[in-house]
Amino acid sequence: MKKIALLTSGGDAPGMNAAVRAIVKTSLHYGVVTLGIRDGFEGLIHGWGKPLGYGDVDNIIHLGGTILGSARSKDFRTKEGRQKAIDFLLKEKVEGLVVIGGDGSFAGARALRAESGIAIIGLPGTIDNDLYGTECSIGYDTALNTVVSAIDKIRDTASSHKRIFFVEAMGRHSGFIALNSAIASGAESVLIPESITHIPTLVDQIKTQNKGRRSSIIVVAEGDDAGGAMDIMRKVSPYLEGYDLRTTILGHIQRGGSPSYLDRAIATRSGIRAVELLLNGESNLMVGVKSDELVTVSIDDAIDKSALPNLDKEAILKKLLTGSSL
Repeated sequence: MKKIALLTSGGDAPGMNAAVRAIVKTSLHYGVVTLGIRDGFEGLIHGWGKPLGYGDVDNIIHLGGTILGSARSKDFRTKEGRQKAIDFLLKEKVEGLVVIGGDGSFAGARALRAESGIAIIGLPGTIDNDLYGTECSIGYDTALNTVVSAIDKIRDTASSHKRIFFVEAMGRHSGFIALNSAIASGAESVLIPESITHIPTLVDQIKTQNKGRRSSIIVVAEGDDAGGAMDIMRKVSPYLEGYDLRTTILGHIQRGGSPSYLDRAIATRSGIRAVELLLNGESNLMVGVKSDELVTVSIDDAIDKSALPNLDKEAILKKLLTGSSL
C-alpha cells in the first residue's frame, strides 16, 4: 500500500488532531503517502485533498477540534454522491481510508467500502462514547473533565444562594457523559435516556435532599426521555414552590478545549494501529480500547450493536444520594 486517505467526520472531538498526527507520522515512517481530506465526506465528493507531511502535523497534538475540518454531507448519503467520492479516490490511487468519527461517519465509511472495495479503518472520535467495542472513544475523557469542572463552578454559586441547578450535558441518545460527570462531581441526581424519569419521584427526592442543605445539582442528559434541563425544571417547578430553581445548558463548550492526557494517548496509539492494520491488509475494522489495551471490532458491530452506560452505577448513585450527595 502506497497511499491512504484520512478524514474527520461528524461532531468534532478533542484528540482528533492527535490521531491525525499519529496517522501521518506513522505513514511517513513506512513510506506511505497520506492524503488529508478537508471537511469530511463532503471533501471526498469535491476532491478537497492534499498530501500531508511532518510540517502539517507538528504542534497540533494539544489542539482541540480538527485541522482537517468536518462537515455533514447530504450528498454523500446518495449513491451518486458516493460515486463522486469513489472516483476521486480511484483517480488519486488511494488504497485505504481512515475515518475518525462516530456512528454516522462509520455508516458512510461502510457504504463507501461496499461500493468501492477500498479498505476502511475507523477510529471512534466522539465525545458521546456511544460506539460499541470501546470503553473510551477519542474526546470522551476531555468532555467529561470539562463537564465536571463546570459543575464544580456551578456548585459554588448554587451553595452561595441556596439554589437547585439543573445542568444539561450532551448526550441525545447516550447518558455516558451525564452519568459519569454526576458521579465525579457529587451531583444529587442524574437523568439519562437509558432509564425512565418519573417526575413525582424526582420531586420527592429533591425535597428530601434539600432539608438543611444549601444546594442541589441535577445533571440531565439532553436526550432524557422527559426532556432536557429546561423541560425538567418546568415539570417540577409547580411542585417546588419556594425553591430557587435554575438551569445551565453547557452546550458546545463540551466539545472544545485542549485534549486530556488520556485522549492524546488513546488517539496516538489508535492512529498508529490504524495505519498498521491497513498495511497488513485489514479492513472494515474499528480500533477501540478495553482495559488500556487496543482492540479491534468490525465496523458493522460498532454501528449495529449498542453501547450502554453501566446502569449499576446509576443504581449505586441513587442509593448513595438518598438525602446526601456522593
